[in-house]
Amino acid sequence: MSTARPGGRIGSALGIPLRAARLAMDGVRAEPAGLVVAAGFYLVVALALSGVWRSAAEASGGSIVGYSTTALVWYIATSEAAVMSLPFRLIDDIGVDIGSGRFASEMLRPASALAVRVGGELGRLVPRLAAIGATGVALGLLTGGRPPDAAALALALPALLLALATNLLAQHAFAAIAFWVLDARSTWFLYQKLVFVLGGMLLPLEVLPDPVAAVARLLPFSAMAYVPARLASGHFEPELLLVQAFWLVAIGFVAHLVFRAGERHLVVEGS
Repeated sequence: MSTARPGGRIGSALGIPLRAARLAMDGVRAEPAGLVVAAGFYLVVALALSGVWRSAAEASGGSIVGYSTTALVWYIATSEAAVMSLPFRLIDDIGVDIGSGRFASEMLRPASALAVRVGGELGRLVPRLAAIGATGVALGLLTGGRPPDAAALALALPALLLALATNLLAQHAFAAIAFWVLDARSTWFLYQKLVFVLGGMLLPLEVLPDPVAAVARLLPFSAMAYVPARLASGHFEPELLLVQAFWLVAIGFVAHLVFRAGERHLVVEGS
């Protein structure tokens, strides 16, 4: 009588998310028009927002809360890339899949449904990040000039990857409410506003009132936009990567727990 080896099961469980990532990446790369649209939309938003901050800095004598006009351009170029490389309505999409029963079929795979979904989204965001990132670098050089600090900019790349991974896991954790209420639209709306303001996507946290900024730095949303943007704007603060690593692990653990609970709820409801 043959028995399945544990190593084989583990390898299969890991291989399925990796295959999902590869297939998703190939799918995005096969439709370059989508990347052009994503990069174009990013360029419009980043140009408008960086122009507003650049004008505000010039009107204030050349800087705002320690950010020069050049620093603000690189800040916005990076903060927008950190958020816009992910699907805008991902939480809503996950909620629809859970509520429609599609997610229940995904639970039949010999791998974590959450891991497969995250793997697929990571595969999709890599080419999007490449297109948007290249556009952001061009935007920074053409409208802001050379980056304020090359060493800090080098740290911004791993920070950007950590920001995207943290954001992706957090969106799955938020979307898990659909296991119980079957509608994640309100969660999506709230989540986006938290990232936009408390996450530092629209503005550096230093612009906020001190008590609000202090609270924002303690929340995970700052790891999703503020940290890579802060580094790209010329602030060499490598300790911020440790903050991101902490939130990545913490949010990943929470997402795992809530999805496990949600899957158990589906099994009980379906039995």
